[in-house]
Amino acid sequence: MTDDRDRYLSRPLPVPSRRLGRMARLGGLTGGVVGRAAWAGAREMAGGRRPDLRGLMLTPANATRVASELARMRGAAMKLGQLVSMEAGEYLSPELAEILATLRSEAHAMPGPQLKRVLAENWGDDFLTRLAKFDVRPIAAASIGQVHRAVTRDGRTLAVKVQYPGIRDSIDSDIANLGALMRWSGMVPKGLDLAPLLEDARVQLHEEADYRREAGQMTRFADLLENDPDFVVPRPHADFTSRDVLAMDFLPGVPVETLTTAPQEVRDGVARRLIALLLRELFEFRLIQTDPNFANYRYDPDTGCISLLDFGATRAFPAPLVADFRDLLRAGLAGDRDAMRTTATRIGYLSDDLPPPRLATLLDMMEMCFAPLGQDAPFDFAASDLPTRLTGQAIAFGRERDIAPVPPTDALFLQRKVAGLYLLAARLGARVALRPLVTPYA
Repeated sequence: MTDDRDRYLSRPLPVPSRRLGRMARLGGLTGGVVGRAAWAGAREMAGGRRPDLRGLMLTPANATRVASELARMRGAAMKLGQLVSMEAGEYLSPELAEILATLRSEAHAMPGPQLKRVLAENWGDDFLTRLAKFDVRPIAAASIGQVHRAVTRDGRTLAVKVQYPGIRDSIDSDIANLGALMRWSGMVPKGLDLAPLLEDARVQLHEEADYRREAGQMTRFADLLENDPDFVVPRPHADFTSRDVLAMDFLPGVPVETLTTAPQEVRDGVARRLIALLLRELFEFRLIQTDPNFANYRYDPDTGCISLLDFGATRAFPAPLVADFRDLLRAGLAGDRDAMRTTATRIGYLSDDLPPPRLATLLDMMEMCFAPLGQDAPFDFAASDLPTRLTGQAIAFGRERDIAPVPPTDALFLQRKVAGLYLLAARLGARVALRPLVTPYA
């Protein structure tokens, strides 16, 4: 495990589980941010300077406090911080983006008594009689719940995901209150429409908070990939699964991001297989696990298999939208800007009312993204300056308050998954020939 994971998992903190309590914490957070900004503004005025109110609200100290409090609250509050850091991160200053990016890593675990209450409510007060072993220290902890290793009396080794108490009931209020804080504080630029991100977070949280739904999606993926030698998907265990607890096969392996020192061919193979899987998910299954968290993948050095975990954010894509993405891929590989514009507008990446210079810039950015897909030679994810060039363009948009339309939900979630795989491939230092992977779908 990494130092960050140990730091969080070894410091359990109770999850605020009541809506009023969570509202009070967010209210206190808002008051603290505004109060510090007001005090700093008063000092600026006393010194004869005109204060920059947005700059005073949007300080690294304020962002650090917001990130720390969201990590403590977990649930919808933490998830929204993750989404903003990923979807609007390029419009924030590098310092603020880095602070919010900490929300993508491990969360604090909940303490033992709180964990025991959740298990007793779902498994009954005598649940320990059904188990031969239960590791109290979690394997991982995230925004919705934490995962433990357990062995049943009949010898099954399980990974048990336990949802934090009160998360489901507080989703809507968390999203509304935190969205207001982000607007007031200037954490997202005025030109960015935050409403779609708030709705995406709300819908995704309600889906992820239903572990029976996730068990069904996990089973679908296990069936789809049952005969694929590259991947393994755990099967849920219905007798230990409820809406708040999800029990599944425990799969061996190491976190995929720890492969940074593995042989080059191993790193290349992992990235290539995950990219190929995403293409199958979109164009063959029309069913995508859209959460790009690195923790959702583990690698078994003994078998070379990649384990796929966490199916709470799985989305089914309608056939017409998949056809649009196929058309966009064809247009991008062919370098046909007119076709790219038509299809991207149909999907929602572009709009007809964009000023011509902005439209041209967005099409240029799309061409940047498609260029690696047309290469037969391996693309070096770590060495490429593509993210830097795209970020430069996005920052220019942010400065001019001329931000592109936020795509519809399905396109937005696919965009997140693609970006997440790119980041993982770069972390691994992978080199992958992309054209052979995408050509069958163009």
